Formats: sequence, C-alpha cells, structure tokens
Amino acid sequence: MAEAADFQGTRPSPARRWLRRTGALLAGAPLLAGLLQFPAASPADAATPDTSQAPSGAGSVSVSVDSLSPGAPTGGDTVTVSGTVTNRGKQTVTDARVGLRVGPLLNTRSGIDSVARNSDDVQSAVGPEVDDKYSEEFSKLTPGVSQPFTLSVPVDELDLGQDGVYQLAVALAGETSAQPWEQTLGVQRTFLPWQPEEAGTRTRTTFMWPLISTVHMTAETRADEQQTPVFHDDDLAKEISPGGRLDRMVALGKDLDVTWVIDPDLLASVEAMTDRYEVPGEGDDTVLGGHQEVAKRWLTEVQEAVADKEVVALPFGDPDLASLAHNGTSVTGSLSHLKEATDVASGTVESILHVKPTTDFSWPVDGAVDPSVIRVATSAGADKVIARSDTFEDTGLTYTTTAPRPIGGGTTAVVADARLSTAFQGDMTRASTSTLAVQRFLAQSLTLGLQTDRQRSVVVAPQRTPSASQAQTMAEAFEILQDGTWAEPQGLTAAARAKPDPAATTRVPAASSYPSSLRRQELPKTTFEQIARTQAKLDKFKVILSDQSRVVTPFGRALNRGMSVSWRGRQAESAIHRSGVESYLDGLISQVRLIDKSETKLSGRSAMIPVTVQNNLVQGVEHLVLRLTSTNPTRLEIGGDAYEEQPVAVSGGHSQSVKFTTSANANGRATVVAQLYTQDGRKYGDPVTFDVKVTEITATVMLVIGGGVLLLVLAGFRMYTQRKRAAVRETDEQEHGADEDADSPQNPEAPGARLTRESATGSRKDGPEQPSDPAPDTAPESADPSGTGERVDR
Repeated sequence: MAEAADFQGTRPSPARRWLRRTGALLAGAPLLAGLLQFPAASPADAATPDTSQAPSGAGSVSVSVDSLSPGAPTGGDTVTVSGTVTNRGKQTVTDARVGLRVGPLLNTRSGIDSVARNSDDVQSAVGPEVDDKYSEEFSKLTPGVSQPFTLSVPVDELDLGQDGVYQLAVALAGETSAQPWEQTLGVQRTFLPWQPEEAGTRTRTTFMWPLISTVHMTAETRADEQQTPVFHDDDLAKEISPGGRLDRMVALGKDLDVTWVIDPDLLASVEAMTDRYEVPGEGDDTVLGGHQEVAKRWLTEVQEAVADKEVVALPFGDPDLASLAHNGTSVTGSLSHLKEATDVASGTVESILHVKPTTDFSWPVDGAVDPSVIRVATSAGADKVIARSDTFEDTGLTYTTTAPRPIGGGTTAVVADARLSTAFQGDMTRASTSTLAVQRFLAQSLTLGLQTDRQRSVVVAPQRTPSASQAQTMAEAFEILQDGTWAEPQGLTAAARAKPDPAATTRVPAASSYPSSLRRQELPKTTFEQIARTQAKLDKFKVILSDQSRVVTPFGRALNRGMSVSWRGRQAESAIHRSGVESYLDGLISQVRLIDKSETKLSGRSAMIPVTVQNNLVQGVEHLVLRLTSTNPTRLEIGGDAYEEQPVAVSGGHSQSVKFTTSANANGRATVVAQLYTQDGRKYGDPVTFDVKVTEITATVMLVIGGGVLLLVLAGFRMYTQRKRAAVRETDEQEHGADEDADSPQNPEAPGARLTRESATGSRKDGPEQPSDPAPDTAPESADPSGTGERVDR
C-alpha cells in the first residue's frame, strides 16, 4: 500500500503498562517499522513464532463494524462505531480491549480497494490507537461467544488532517493462556471520508434507481371480455407486498434525488394484477390471483415517488442487447422486435404513471459494449448508451473522466463509474457488510472528487435488480452523499449533455475484449429463431381476425419478454416461456379449421358439395378464402374447372358450410382437396381431402334411359286408342241390335257375334303377349341412397 505500515500486531503485557505508550510511539514510526520488519513489542514477543494461522492467536477474534455514524463527519461531530467481537479461537481471551485506530490518508482509489480486500488482516498495518479512554474492555471472551461494543469519539480527537479518506480500524487486543501477552487478535478496517468544508467544485453525481423485475406474464389470456391474463407464478405479488424487494425500492427511492430507470413490462404486469388475473394452481389448472389491492397500492406509491423526477423507460421487457447483437442479428426480424419494444415503452409508462419518460437511453448488461452492441443499442432510436468505465478504460490519466463520450454517428456513451456502480453487489443482509459498502462508496466518491478541480459528471449504474438489503444500503449511501459537502445530485439526461473530457478515450472496445463471463450467459441463437418462427405464425394468423388487437398485443409483448435480460443464467425457464408462447398460438390457430369429410357419392351429372368451416374463437374471422380442388378434373370438375374459390367469414363460436358446384364427366372415384387460404395467398391450416364417387352419369346411359321412357309412352298411347275405338263400336252395335233378327248366337256372321269375338280379341291384346308393353313386375325406383357416404344437393 502507498500508505506505509505503522506496526504489525503485538502489544506489551499488562504487567508492563509503561510499554504501552512506547509501543504506540513505535507504531507511529512507519520508517522504523518498515526497516525492522518485526513488531515493536516486548523482548518475549520477538521470539514468538508467527501465529497468523493459529486458532488462538492473531486473527482468532472476529471484529465486525455494524454501524458508523455519521458516515461523513464534519467538524464538531462525534463518530460512533458499533459492532460485535466474537472469539473464534479455542482459548478464552482475557484482558481484552477494543479500540479505534486511525491510519494514514488514502489518496488513491486503488488504495481504497486494497484496504477493502484486506479489511480483517491483522498482519497488515492498522495505525496508532486513539486514546484508550475511548476504548471498551472485556474481562474475558469465551470461545464462540459474541460481545457487542459501542465506541464514541469526538472527531477532533481523531487528529484528522487534510481533506481526504482515512483508514479507520476497530481492533481488539488481548491475551490467551498460550500467549500471555497483549497482542492484536482481531481487526476490522473501514473508511472515514473527511471534508468538513464545502468543496469548491462539487462532483455532479447521477444515481440510477432501477425498477426492473423478471418475466411474470404469459401470452395466454382467457376468452372473456376482459381478456383475463395468466401469469407464470404469483412471485410478483411477493416483490410488491410490504417489505418485498420492489416495495422497498419505491419506499427508499422516493426521498432520494435519483433517476428512475423503469422496465415498462413491470408496470404493465402490476397493472394487470389490479383486475382479474390467474396463476397456476394444482396440476394444469389455474386459480384466480388475489393481490389486486396490493398491486393498486404499489402503483399508487410509484406514481407518487416519480412525480417531478426524471424517468427513463427501457424498451418493453428490457431486451438483452448484447445477446441480440451477438446471436440475434442474423435471424430475420429480430431487430424489429427491439423497435416494437421501444415504441410501446413511452406510452406504457405514461399511461400508468402519468409522467412523460425519456426513451433516449439503452442499457446493455453491466455496461459492457463492443461495436456490434452499440449498433444494436442505437438501432431502435436511442442515441445514448449507458456503458461502464471498466469497458472504456482510460490509460495514462490520473483522474476519473466525466461520463459522456461522443463515439461517432451522433451516439453518446454515458460511461458509469465501475467502482461506484459495483459497490453494492454481494450479500448486504449482514450489517457489517452493508456498513463497509457504504463507507467504501463514500470514500471512492470523495477521492474521485479530490483528484482534480475540473467539473465532472459521474454516473452510478448499480445492478439491475437489487435485493431489498442492497437497496437499503444503496439508499443509505446516496442519502449521505447528497447531504455531503463534495457532491451534488444530477439527472441522467443532464449528465449525458455535460461537456465531454477531450482526454477521455472515445474508441469503442473491440469485440474480442467483450467479457467472456458475460458471453457465456447470453441467449443463444435458437432463442431468436424460435421468436421469429412464432412471429411468422402470428403474422399469418392476425390477418383473418376481425379484432387483431386481442391477439397481436398480448403476443407481441410476450415475444418482447422472450428477449429479456432476466433470462440470463436461466436457459431452461427461458425455453419454457418461449415454447409456451408458441404452443398457445398454435392452439388458437387450430381453432379455425375445416371439418373432416367422409366419401361423397355423386349419382347425377351435377351436384352441390358442401364444405364446413369451423371457428371456435371468441371473435369472428374474415379475409379467408376456401379453395376446393379436384385432383382429376377430367372426371370431376369444380365450378367448371379444376378448382373453385369462395370467400369465407365466420362469426365467433360458429360454423359455416360453403357449397361448391360440381360436374361429373365419367364414372369412378375422384379425390377432392379443400384448403383455406388467407387473402394474400398463403395456406391456412391443414387441408381436408376426401373422395367423390361418381355413378350413372354417361351420355349413352342417359340415351338408353330416355329411349325406354319413350317406348313406354308410345305403348301406353296405342293401348289407349285401341280401347277407345272398341268402346265406340260396341256402343253403335247395341243401338241397332234390337231391329236385327240375325243377331243370333248361332249365326257366326251376326254383328253381335262379331262384337263378342272382337271384345275377346281386344282382351288378349291387353295381355303380356305384346312385346312393347312393360312387364307387370317391374320394381319401383328406390329412394334410398346408393351407398355409404355423404349426400349432395342436386
């Protein structure tokens, strides 16, 4: 470390108290300590072996600093440090004392990092102890037992000199039966920023406050008028409930001067929860969600929190720009989804929060960029990319440059400070970890401000989804900072408009420098291929709908969610979401279909063949064309040709039969194919194929049938005329029969005899002997169908 060590570890025995001050003086002589390379202690200590790894020696006591107040003291303040000491060794520690030690000034940001990495190393320098009247003593520390402590020291007693960051250590000294002399057994270092007077040039600091969650909604909606949405789970309710992560983010952020960075999908999802919604139940069933009031309360609090604050809207669903740049641009249509997500972002935020957000910013994961990421990030209209300083590294500069950097093409890279942005990662549930993070953040900020007198804009871009404890730590740190003496809050838009530093690099890092750890987490190319396939199905489906918005909107937003950053490291869940979207769309498409047909019999020259279209959707369908095609038009024609088309429109929940005129030219079987098409000529759904059996329809057969009918008519007419003539003759003979004596039956020539013979002859003519008469046992024509199959209209 640039700050030289003071002394290393041991202290004089309580039996020789006069050595305590001597040891303190030696500890304050860095040069002597550096030259001798052994601890300034009693002669017995010189012969003591290294006990850094001993269970009951140096390092055997754990010291934690759970609070430090104020985090950035000024003149007249009293610094109060609270925490616990825990004996992790196997032997009891006696004559223990915990006190404060102040190290030298830390004037570099890398020096602060070094101290933070070795914050509990007792072998490193810890500085001279503050007057022991501010220490706290313990008669003994039993193994495994923790003891709390509180140390309060007037800041004037710390002997702080010039402005800057000082190392503040809490150290415990004591002895054990194995090592009966006083030595440092545990230490915890933290930082004490010191600038009691207002800075001449304050660092303008932008703190991004993200409201982002994971994907919770599916593409599925119920068939009711409200289109009840279906969620993957009910986890979002936990996040927005009192004490939940997002509830804490809103409660903590409302009193801070921050820039809110919001994913519109989160707002849309919570708004959907304010009304009827469903979540998975047992098995494949869903149940009604019951957190409507929680959702309403949270949205109201967000509206109040962002009022009069700057709001940045990310593209809907927070798409993974780097994954899209590296794996998605080769898939047709992928960039169009980013454009759609950007277009709906502003309207979604404004309609729910009643504030006008800016959509000029894009935010790649961890601010890591390369030329392809920049191109994708700006393809949807954003002209400012939030990067991070560990990507844009400035070499040869002794200070941190201002955030905005023009990188060409009218694009500005807003470079967030990496140290400040990553200060709150990790587990912040422990008070000691949280306190160290706050003090480290303040120390880095002050050291940055003291680097130069130039006016600079600094951006803090923390992790996308901070936990509740991380959010608490962030809020504590930024509250101290905005009330401090060396920084002032600034919005993100103002930071992007600040005057760039001409010494800062503006070259976008090459693709080879993109972090491999981030590449391994990216969404694969198959993600974007499946999204493109689903989009193609949606495009074909929507053109037939009478109300496209009922389908296009939920599916469009579901496809945006399929590209979300939140799927990183969750490939299985990502695949389930995308497959669920596609399979649900397939199910809706199949609700409009042709009804299967069995074999149809055609027993005439022409007939009408019906084909039924079924629509099980809630809404009506239109702009469809039904085509009926004969595979053998020489035998069977449809509408006088090989095929015929008719427009189709079917109301929701109904079926409609479409009739086609057919003409048969020969007996036999003909195959017919029915297929739905959209009006742009693309096939819709599966075809239906059926056979048409043609019988008794040739011209010869029709001629024979016609001739037979003519013969029957002529025969009937001949019989009718013969009988009529016979009846006339019989009437005439009866009128003259009384005057004629020759009408005797014995006279064969008598008129009566002749009449009798002719009547007999006429009777014989009516019999079956006449070849032209029909046979008396001819069966009547049957009215039953000629066989199995469908009947047709003729």
